[in-house]
Order: sequence, then C-alpha cells, then structure tokens
Amino acid sequence: MTLQTTAPTAAVDADLFRQLLRRHAAAVVVITAPGEPATGFTATSFTSVSLDPPLVSFCLARTASAWPAVEAADTVAVHVLGQEQEHVARTFSTRGIDRLAEHGAWRPGPDGVPLLDGVLARLVCRVVDRVRAGDHTIVLASPLDGEHGLGESETPLVYHAGRYAELRHAD
Repeated sequence: MTLQTTAPTAAVDADLFRQLLRRHAAAVVVITAPGEPATGFTATSFTSVSLDPPLVSFCLARTASAWPAVEAADTVAVHVLGQEQEHVARTFSTRGIDRLAEHGAWRPGPDGVPLLDGVLARLVCRVVDRVRAGDHTIVLASPLDGEHGLGESETPLVYHAGRYAELRHAD
C-alpha cells in the first residue's frame, strides 16, 4: 500500500492557531544565555528530543530581545520552574527590563551562563544546532550537566489557557 500525502491548501489563520494552542498545557522554563549583556527569557517551547544522544530543544522568535545572546551562545541553561515560581516566569517574560538584575538570585556558570537559584531542575547545555522555522529559530542543545531538587517544590509550574496553573496529582 502506498501512502500519499499532500500539502494543505490553506493554513490555519493566526487567531485560530493561538486558540488551539491555548488548549495545550506546557511546563514553564526560563532559558538563560551568557553575553553582553547576559539574558534570560520565559519559554513553554522546551522539549526533549533524543535520549541517544541526549538532546533538547526550545524555540525563540528572532525578534525577541534575548535572540542576539541566544544566537551567539555556545552554552545555555534551562531552568524548570516550580509551581511557586510564577513571579520568576513573569519577571523573565517582562519586556524592557534587565531581567537578571530584577530577579537577582543567580550566579555565573560554565562559559558565563547565568544559573538561577531555587529552581525545580536545571540543565546546562551546549548548543549544537539552530534551525530557522518561520519567524522563530529552533535551538537544539546537548545537556552537559544537570541538577534537580534545587527548590522547595516538586511540582512544575504549568502554562495553560493563557495563564499559569498548578498541577494536582490524582490520588
């Protein structure tokens, strides 16, 4: 049997696309990159890609203020936020501020990448590829080091339907 695929004749419009994606729950991370200045941003596009070799990915708009640092970075850090860290997610999604200065609780890590304190988990990664995708770039990275249990929470912060949410575990 031969499968034939055809390209769609029309794309979903941007408003419907946003409405559809709001139904998808995603863990909230802050990704940091070294540079002058070092920076960080809130993302829900983080995902695992491969176990062998270990690879993760995230996406960032090329118009984002953090893009120049991410584009130049060899090393990035991914910080998984706990349910009590909505304020951290909001700080790193605020435009027009020095997000790291506003957050305050961080230290320089390998290659100068900012490492946030008190997060649920952290991966320090080497960037291995950048793939243009529409108005964004998909960044592929290989974890070099990781830690977990660094914060008070064991439950991740989640973004769903346009707002931050907490998970409730089934009994």
